[in-house]
Amino acid sequence: MEVQGLSWMGVRVSDLEATRSFFEKLGLEHRHSEGEMIAFGAKNGDTVEAFGPGDEDHRHFDSGPVVGFEVDDVEAARRELESAGVEFTGAIERGGGMRWAHFRGPDGILFELTGRD
Repeated sequence: MEVQGLSWMGVRVSDLEATRSFFEKLGLEHRHSEGEMIAFGAKNGDTVEAFGPGDEDHRHFDSGPVVGFEVDDVEAARRELESAGVEFTGAIERGGGMRWAHFRGPDGILFELTGRD
């Protein structure tokens, strides 16, 4: 497995509108919103997503921002990490042309492998 970069970050927030305003001040471009999620992009294509208090799908984002490590092959990278003793929190998920899988580091911090579908 070779990490290609840090292409995604997700964070749970208590106030979605305040977060939208803050990200816009940082110069991030609003890409889309869906329910309790807003997505922003940086000029290099990286994505930052914020999940509001009503977002049920990301309740496990409980250790601060979640960083996504971009890899060429999510399945192969997962197998490699599992064989090294890393425990994943669920199955590989798919959506929007992407695949991802969450795992926890030694301090319980949640991370993600991410790659194109």
